Amino acid sequence: MISVVLVEPENAGNIGAIARVMKNFDFSDLVLVNPKCDIRSSECIARAKHAKDVLDNASVVKKIPKYDYVIATTSQLGTDYNIPRSPINPEQLAEKIAKVKDKKIAILFGREGEGLSNKEILSSDFVVTIQTSRKYPTMNLSHSIAVILYEIHKNIGSSKVGEHIKPVGEAEKKQMNKMFNQAIGKLGFLTEDNKETQRRVWKRIIAKSFMTNREAYAVMGFLRKIIK
Repeated sequence: MISVVLVEPENAGNIGAIARVMKNFDFSDLVLVNPKCDIRSSECIARAKHAKDVLDNASVVKKIPKYDYVIATTSQLGTDYNIPRSPINPEQLAEKIAKVKDKKIAILFGREGEGLSNKEILSSDFVVTIQTSRKYPTMNLSHSIAVILYEIHKNIGSSKVGEHIKPVGEAEKKQMNKMFNQAIGKLGFLTEDNKETQRRVWKRIIAKSFMTNREAYAVMGFLRKIIK
């Protein structure tokens, strides 16, 4: 299980926005360590929108609980000599988490004003950071959580964008190639080599495009007009 752990959050609106982001990406375990604001405030609830259940089930604790893995977040980077602040990026974090089963994992986020302390970072297993502009590296807390949870959800989410859309199979590809060959034969290419180049190019384009059925039949309709 993955927990989003906020250390001494200061802004009720941010907590509401974080609850909403968590629900967007199928996360539900929110832990608030010594919060400095009212998580039952109207602002917090309003910002949560339809994720009030995440707020209702949030744990409020005095100190960071025990986990199998604790991952700290920071915008303050260190060199390779500063081991505690030597980070990985969110994509690398997502790849690592995808390999871990049945373990309690905490992703630690610090205070809006000053982030996590050195002591909190030292007590974590490793650090993750989001690559941002050097001119203004620090993101809003809810925005940074959105980026990290999105990357994790891409790897371990139950559904993928577009997975319900299937590309055409061998029969449709074969028919399209046949129709392209017919169309090429009717066009004014000077030599047989020119025609063969066209056949090879279109065969590769068809194979690489992974067309949907609708796209394939639209192409075949267009070719039918050319052939006629």
